[in-house]
Amino acid sequence: MTTRRRRVPGPPEESPKLRRATQWAGVSKGEIVEVAQTGMRAATWEFVAHVRNVVTGDEWIEVVGGKGGDRVLRSFRPERVFAPGKKGRRSGPRSSLADEPRLPLG
Repeated sequence: MTTRRRRVPGPPEESPKLRRATQWAGVSKGEIVEVAQTGMRAATWEFVAHVRNVVTGDEWIEVVGGKGGDRVLRSFRPERVFAPGKKGRRSGPRSSLADEPRLPLG
């Protein structure tokens, strides 16, 4: 009797047309960011990667998180991703990290 092994999938292979960066606009993988227009109040998001399709020029931001401690991987357009703000701050429009990246201190 032959024993069949189940194939365990490894990490996805990098596509030559996709460029992933774990740092973007002053944020690094694991840092908290805010995402506009998700339809989810009180959701928290951690930055995962900035991805660019070098063939089409499309780009998106991958984040992980959600409501109530969820750990769902989602992708959003760069102009919807913001540095975390102060609670209750309503002093006018904010700039996204795509428009106004955080600069390193020092």
